[in-house]
Amino acid sequence: MFTGIIEETGEIVGREETEAGLRLRVRASFAGELAYGQSVAVSGACLTVEDWNEESFGLFLAAETVERTYLGDLSEGDIVNLERALPADGRFDGHFVQGHVDGTAEVTKLEQVGGVPASDASGGSSDSEESDGDWRLGISLPDEMGRYVVEKGSICVDGISLTVASLDEDGFEIAVIPSTYEITNLHEKRVGDPVHLEVDVVAKYVESLTEGYTAR
Repeated sequence: MFTGIIEETGEIVGREETEAGLRLRVRASFAGELAYGQSVAVSGACLTVEDWNEESFGLFLAAETVERTYLGDLSEGDIVNLERALPADGRFDGHFVQGHVDGTAEVTKLEQVGGVPASDASGGSSDSEESDGDWRLGISLPDEMGRYVVEKGSICVDGISLTVASLDEDGFEIAVIPSTYEITNLHEKRVGDPVHLEVDVVAKYVESLTEGYTAR
């Protein structure tokens, strides 16, 4: 179980395609604290640590993971969001995130509040006052996920716990505070880039529990 509160971003430093599947290597500051079999959410996808050293750790991506996510398209140098699994006595600050990606979507809008488009932004820290503004992120919404998303509800985007600010038939928008924009991979995103989506698992359980009643 995860919370959608990103610990840090990591960098892809290795990629190896084998007959069995794809292996990725990620550089992270906490790599030396890991152990075999631990779970790490990589841009929202729960993956298992295979090996590690003080600088990086290795992950294996099964065919299902490659098919359902965009992780198979990553190259060395790409940035991913990282969160280790929530400990039993840990603080719960986001929402219930399983690390089970429901699908990929596309960034349709990314602009700073005040009308500064992402294409004019530096993609990183800036000394200008405009860099302190909030960001508005628009994301497409696959038809099969639409019934699980509600305005002001929670959704996980690339592993980040966010709140749906507005919703229409074409997708949804979220408001992103400057700190979230800077410490996650959102500052690397541009219109047309893919993102992972995981809808609120509570909505799925409610649907499952009420399905027999609504069918009558």
